[in-house]
Amino acid sequence: MDVSINLWLVTILGLSALIAVDFFIGRKPHDVSIKEAGIWTVVWIVLAALFGLGLLVAGESQASGEFFAGYITEKSLSVDNLFVFVLIMAKFSVPTHLQQRVLLIGVLVALVLRAIFIAAGAAIISNFAWVFYIFGAFLIYTAWKLIQEARADEEEEDWEENRLLKSIENRFGVADRYHGTKLFIRENGKRVLTPLMVVMLAIGTTDVLFALDSIPAIFGLTQDPYIVFTANAFALMGLRQLYFLIGGLLKKLVHLSYGLSVILGFIGVKLVLHALHESGVHVPEISIPFSLSVIGGVLVITTITSLIASRKKERQEAEQAQRAEGGDASKDSVEA
Repeated sequence: MDVSINLWLVTILGLSALIAVDFFIGRKPHDVSIKEAGIWTVVWIVLAALFGLGLLVAGESQASGEFFAGYITEKSLSVDNLFVFVLIMAKFSVPTHLQQRVLLIGVLVALVLRAIFIAAGAAIISNFAWVFYIFGAFLIYTAWKLIQEARADEEEEDWEENRLLKSIENRFGVADRYHGTKLFIRENGKRVLTPLMVVMLAIGTTDVLFALDSIPAIFGLTQDPYIVFTANAFALMGLRQLYFLIGGLLKKLVHLSYGLSVILGFIGVKLVLHALHESGVHVPEISIPFSLSVIGGVLVITTITSLIASRKKERQEAEQAQRAEGGDASKDSVEA
């Protein structure tokens, strides 16, 4: 897809305007209700769908298919990010009325950093076709690691600050409590960070780690930087509302890691096949419609099996609790 400088500028300005509207509406710290989160989640999904359909109407059917495949992939990988966001919010004891501000700024930081990653990835791919082998191998390895982590079934997870974040805290210092929406305050004549600023940086910089697999994954679906950027932008900008909407549902998606591992492994194989094709080896290439159907199918199956497994586990826990109560009652009657 040939994208002019003017189209890039219009797209960036349009996305910036949407972000400004989102920021203006949520400028006042408040507890986000399920209704509010649901409405804005639908709004962002509809905007992404309209953008993809706009590409189709403009005669860019391939770009439209690549956008939807990339958007769905990035959205599903972003849901996995929410698990870590929950851990970060809990670790820093972020007040509920400030969480939406944290996520908004954190996602903006993540979007800027991802734009840098995308530009670097596009430059590398355009000059070194063999990098597809590396991307493909990395995604297959990441898929295997996800399966290993899912099988480990760690009951208690924790989040540790990365070195960059620790160095920033040591350099500037951190206040001992939240000060509303302030990012910096003065203590004893010295300017220090507030916990709110630290959490925002934690959300933004932690997302970079997730970008290490999501960016190669979307480059496995399209090599168009414009599609890669817009798919990432729409997936990330709706992440804040999704956090409040499915926060309680996250624990029920017990098979999500398996589903994501299948998707990453599938895209990894697609990248290797594409690299072989670029090297002159006659191998079949996986089409975008097939990729889209596989990604969508895996997510649907993963969600259904997760909900079934969670419901079964809840029933078992309820039965165990009833048996335990029955045993206690019998013991009390005997003692009496």
